[in-house]
Amino acid sequence: MNATTLSEKETALKPGRMKFLQLIFVDINGVPKGMEIPVERYEEAIDDGIAFDGSSIPGFEGIEDSDLIFKADPSTYSEVPWEGVSRVYGYIYKGKRPYPADPRGVLRDALKELEKEGFRAYIGPEPEFYLFRKNGSWELGLPDGGGYFDLVNLDRARNVRRDIALYMPSLGLIPEVLHHEVGKAQHEIDFRYDEALRTADNIVSFKYIVKAVAETHELHATFMPKPIHDLPGNGMHLHMSLWKDGDNAFMGDGGLSDTALHFIGGILAHARALTALTNPTVNSYKRLVPGYEAPVYISWGYRNRSALIRVPAFWGKGARVEYRCPDPSANPYLAFAAVLMAGLDGIRRKIEPTAYVEENVYEMDDSRRESMGVETLPGSLGEALEELKEDRVVRKAIGKAYRNFIGYKEREWEAYLGYLKAEGLPEDTRKVTGWELERYFHV
Repeated sequence: MNATTLSEKETALKPGRMKFLQLIFVDINGVPKGMEIPVERYEEAIDDGIAFDGSSIPGFEGIEDSDLIFKADPSTYSEVPWEGVSRVYGYIYKGKRPYPADPRGVLRDALKELEKEGFRAYIGPEPEFYLFRKNGSWELGLPDGGGYFDLVNLDRARNVRRDIALYMPSLGLIPEVLHHEVGKAQHEIDFRYDEALRTADNIVSFKYIVKAVAETHELHATFMPKPIHDLPGNGMHLHMSLWKDGDNAFMGDGGLSDTALHFIGGILAHARALTALTNPTVNSYKRLVPGYEAPVYISWGYRNRSALIRVPAFWGKGARVEYRCPDPSANPYLAFAAVLMAGLDGIRRKIEPTAYVEENVYEMDDSRRESMGVETLPGSLGEALEELKEDRVVRKAIGKAYRNFIGYKEREWEAYLGYLKAEGLPEDTRKVTGWELERYFHV
């Protein structure tokens, strides 16, 4: 299928003529799963739900207790004209009760906790991705040699970005900025911020669109945090603000409010545990190393792009904070729930942010960083999981999904260690292994 064929399908199908409806949810990794039903069953999917077997969904039920129900959220209905189907997100139930390991339900519950304090959360993500030529092996071909913000000379993939942006509105995403990223064949398309739950849905939709359009150009898109060792990794910076009574609660008199500062303080206080959810793969920690702009040191500042949390310049009511370590392999529902609850903990306990830095943290020596109170993020998934086990606030943020998440990720870490041992590689290797490419290339 090529781009021309997509266009022909789009004009041939009229709204309301879709015959099938995709029911979309995500597994513990944030990978979209689902099923299709005849569109005539849509009302049933909303009211009663559609039963399915959850035993083979990663991070869901065991085979002995696997009967789950999907209930559609009609506010998320959209049509995919190039496929001739409709799609809708929803929630998972077990009997009449919400299924506690449903990631979308976890975020819904976290947002209810925010609402108790009068807050609504808005998030704008910046997911980066690579486009590769692939010939059946893991020798990834680079279709362009462009660099940061290149427009013409080396950027052969600009038409791919444009096609992605053209299809985004079909699924409710509003594209804002398209550009080539630092890495060869690396790209970014920013889309309009929204309320946290809608933004999490939008990330799932965006990754689907990017991969679908890439295929029409005979390319493979990946959001894997570090697909190639010596090229920059894919990040997903999060721009966040809380609103109360129609006003931006991060706005203060001439700067940030105390609410914003305490929100930052909460994230910094829980940053090491948060990485288990914002950077949840073995490969994530191949990106979080000095030298590639990915933040490693727990600090904050204004406009400082080496800090973990940055406060971008703002005007009007645009005050926000940018959390820079997350990557697009994160399950957006679990990651958002954890980060927002860490920030809320900071607000409730009035945690003052520490490690304020306005110089390049990477250029400091260890003693200088220590004197400023700058700590370091975990260096591996295994280390991050141990931090998560010790952090009550972050554990509570994902509720009963914690048991499923920690069990699944511990098995993942153990499998990786087993692979390294078999290959004679050290545990701290920075090499991107075949094991990682097999497991994460399609995230």
